[in-house]
Amino acid sequence: MKQCRKKDILSLIKTMTEANDSVVKVLPAAPEEVTDVFVQCQDAALQIGTYLESFGETYRPLVSMLEDYCEKIYQMSISTLDEYGGRKQAKKIRKLLSELQDHICRDLPEDRKEVVFLPYKASMWDSLESIWKATDEDEKTDAYVIPIPYYDKNPDGSFREEHYEGDLYPDYVPITRYDEYDFEKRKPDMIFIHNPYDSSNYVTSVHPFFYSGNLKKFTDKLVYVPYFVLEEPDVDNEAVLEGMKHFCITTGVINADQVIVQSENMKKAYVKILTEFMKEYSGGNTKDYWEKKILGLGSPKLDKVMATRKEDVTVPEEWLKVIRKRDGSWKKIIFYNTSVQALLNHNEKMNAKIRDVLRVFKENHEEVALLWRPHPLIEATIKSVRLRLWDEYKEIVDTYRMEGWGIYDDTADLDRAIAVSDGYYGDWSSVVQLCQKKGMPVMIQNVEIID
Repeated sequence: MKQCRKKDILSLIKTMTEANDSVVKVLPAAPEEVTDVFVQCQDAALQIGTYLESFGETYRPLVSMLEDYCEKIYQMSISTLDEYGGRKQAKKIRKLLSELQDHICRDLPEDRKEVVFLPYKASMWDSLESIWKATDEDEKTDAYVIPIPYYDKNPDGSFREEHYEGDLYPDYVPITRYDEYDFEKRKPDMIFIHNPYDSSNYVTSVHPFFYSGNLKKFTDKLVYVPYFVLEEPDVDNEAVLEGMKHFCITTGVINADQVIVQSENMKKAYVKILTEFMKEYSGGNTKDYWEKKILGLGSPKLDKVMATRKEDVTVPEEWLKVIRKRDGSWKKIIFYNTSVQALLNHNEKMNAKIRDVLRVFKENHEEVALLWRPHPLIEATIKSVRLRLWDEYKEIVDTYRMEGWGIYDDTADLDRAIAVSDGYYGDWSSVVQLCQKKGMPVMIQNVEIID
């Protein structure tokens, strides 16, 4: 049993009490059926006793109660044919277990909470970081950051390369290997996830062990926090809500015990969409359920981007060669973002648009520095569902990086890119919301317009 798990002891005592009650119902008609129950109850008592002894003599009286319990169990086991005697013994056992439970509740120190964070892509860690920081600062809580493996998918849905990004997190974040933490034995009080898709993502998948449906077996509370920030919706506009459905109706949202979204207004949208979905699916009114489950507490991504200042970030020397003018001053830096959705919508046109944008910025690179940061899943997406685009896209990226007049940012640190940039240009995505929150001017590119 894990150290300082008072709730585990109480759970075992509850099981022992239920076993005691069930034994009475089958004695003496089927004495052979209760033998295993007696053995399991004695094993549970031994497990609790061993744990209590680790606290020293303070809890010796409770250990003595468990020894008395084991003796009573033994007496019941050797007189299974005596129905009257068995019921009398069972009554004594129930009283003893009730007293033991009272003592455990009153005298045993409260548990330390154990909270686990399961990011998969390091670039999305900012969607959990502020919650982790608050949890880690709680003296009564142990917080574990456990990056989990994920896979690119082939067009047929089978897994391709495995990725593990545990070495890409900030130095101040202590990392625990996913294969060094026993979820079944430790059963953390809470698990936080930012991937809601389980097997339904066509491009990538976390390891199936970490699907939300499986994680629920190992914790009292599974919490989902979106890895994105959306434009605040008009909850009375049905077209807007229709466009949001694929964010709200996911297995992670359905399976989670709690969902934390960016605002109270966003909560209203989630509740409305999920209530309607469940009404069509099951016919019942589930609004109250979703009202309690969805919390509009804010997004850690917004916390992170607002806390990251230009003067505090470390700018790589490679970037500075692009950013500095001849007199040492900085050029204006434009954050150029290309999204997965735009690529899926526009295919070859998207490659043509990127080429044209790079041409324009190259012609003006003496005055303006371009920081191109594609969505981290673009390569995996192309290879999985738009393979015909890959050769041309790769040639565009390779040429841009080789020429060296602009910055290509494929690191995990989105917030650094936003902090150093003076303006945003590119596709509509959740990054737009972060840049606007930072007060940055934003311009959305139109793939149809090519000079």
